[in-house]
Amino acid sequence: MPALKPVTRLKKIGLLLGIVLLVIPSNEIMAQDSLLTFEHPDRPPTMDELLQWKEVFTYEVRFSFFKLGEVQTTIVRDTTYQGEKMWWLRTIITSNPGIPFVGKEENHYNTLMVESDSLPYTQLYWRDNVDEQEFDSERYVFDYENEQVYYFEKGAPVDTLELTEPSSSGQLIFYYSRLFAGTNKDYRLPVYLKQEKGYINGTNSTEIEMREYKAFEDPVKTYYSEGNADIDGPFGFRGEYKAWYIADDLRIPAEAHAKVWLGNVKVKLIDYKKILRTLLP
Repeated sequence: MPALKPVTRLKKIGLLLGIVLLVIPSNEIMAQDSLLTFEHPDRPPTMDELLQWKEVFTYEVRFSFFKLGEVQTTIVRDTTYQGEKMWWLRTIITSNPGIPFVGKEENHYNTLMVESDSLPYTQLYWRDNVDEQEFDSERYVFDYENEQVYYFEKGAPVDTLELTEPSSSGQLIFYYSRLFAGTNKDYRLPVYLKQEKGYINGTNSTEIEMREYKAFEDPVKTYYSEGNADIDGPFGFRGEYKAWYIADDLRIPAEAHAKVWLGNVKVKLIDYKKILRTLLP
């Protein structure tokens, strides 16, 4: 496979985790001291508990002393696809326009996922290359009935892959990993990317560590996790990674260290908002 150009590579930098910058009226944003809840800190959340909240995350991506860009993610809303209720997960990655020879890059990653008591799974994934106005530049359609994954580029069919289990295109790591954070249970997430199937494997622990983030005024307790991806994971990382989750009810993803094409990057939470979906207009 030919080497990726720097501009293309930069679009994929980010977290296994993935974010949209939404404008939420100030009266809907919970106060700083209520962002973290501790009604059941002894156990991780269920998918149902996570989906009760509309969370908006903003992360800063850094390589050494350089800010490469920002990653922003949220589950926008519930929707319907092929007659079935789905959740629309959207991630936006923007580059730092001050990086030489790159300029502004903006890519939107979208997943329609099905809520499940075990593994939430993807029905549809697509990417929009917004800065180049190439919308639907790649698309994966998951056909569980016929056990096939159909891959499209710019609307044209390119490949068909075998589908044998509930799977994703990587974005779901952002939610799926939280179901295990703060436990001694491991997980294995099937991923389809780059016209191949692979796995993201996570190992969790109950180890507590105090860490600081711009999103919170004071240091917070976190749980440590690590793992590896045997495929190009979400937004370009591959191989081993480290991650930290806040030790509250929702196991907020706070930080990740991963290896991308230019070396090791750090992704840290700089802003976090949440509101109960029942309070949304």
